[in-house]
Amino acid sequence: MPFDLGPGTAAALAFALLGAAYVRGYSGFGFSAIFIASAALVTNPLPLIPVVFACEVLMTVFQARQIRGHVDWRRVLWMLLGAAVALPFSVTVMLSVGEDTARITISAMILVLSLVLLTGWTLKTRIGPWGHGGVGVISGMCNSAGIGGLPVAAFMSAQPIEATIFRATMIVYLTGLDLITLPLLWAGGLVTWDTAIALALACPIIGAGIWLGSRQFLSASPSTFRRFAVMLLLTLAVLGLARVFLRM
Repeated sequence: MPFDLGPGTAAALAFALLGAAYVRGYSGFGFSAIFIASAALVTNPLPLIPVVFACEVLMTVFQARQIRGHVDWRRVLWMLLGAAVALPFSVTVMLSVGEDTARITISAMILVLSLVLLTGWTLKTRIGPWGHGGVGVISGMCNSAGIGGLPVAAFMSAQPIEATIFRATMIVYLTGLDLITLPLLWAGGLVTWDTAIALALACPIIGAGIWLGSRQFLSASPSTFRRFAVMLLLTLAVLGLARVFLRM
C-alpha cells in the first residue's frame, strides 16, 4: 500500500474518501476538510494532502458537464488572485511543522471555520473585487492544511447566492486553488510515486461518491445537507484535537 499504510488504516481512509466525495458531489465543498480531518485520526495527514488536491481536480472533470453555465467567474478569478499571494508562505510554514503540530493546526482550523458556518453569519453589503481577493488570501493560508475551501464557503454562504451558482463556483474555485498548490507541494517534496499510486486507487471511490452526491443534489435542497456536512466537520475537529492532547 502507498505511504506504508496498513490494511485497517487503508480501509478507514477509503471509507472517509467515499463519504467526503459524496459531500463534494452534493454541496460543492467539504471534500478536502472532511477527508483530511478523518485521516488525521488514523495517520499523519501531510503526505495525503497532494492526493486530496489531485482528487479534487479529477472530481471537477467528473462534474464539468453538470456545472458549466453556472460558474460566477468574476468571484473565482479574484479569489484565486488572493490565494496565489498567500500560498507560497503558507505551504512553507506547514511543511516545517511536526506531525502532532500539523494535526492540531488542521483540527483547530476546521473547528473555528465550522463554527463560523454554524452561526448563520450574513453580509449586509455588496462585496467587491477587493473583498473577494481578501477571502482568497485567507483561503490560501488555510489550503496548505487542506481546508482552503471552508473560508470561501463561509463567505459565500453569507450572501444571497443560488444553490446551483454556489456549488458550481465553489467547485471551480477549489480546482484552481489546488492547481496552484500542487506545484508548491511538489517543490516541497510531498509529491512522490506513492501520491500517484494512491490517486489511482482513489479514482473509483471518488467516482462513486461524486455520482451519488450529484444525484442527491438534483433531488433535494443542498442547504440541509450543507449543515450536516458542517456538523460532521465540527465533530471530526473535536476528535482530532482530543486525540493529540490525549497522547501528550
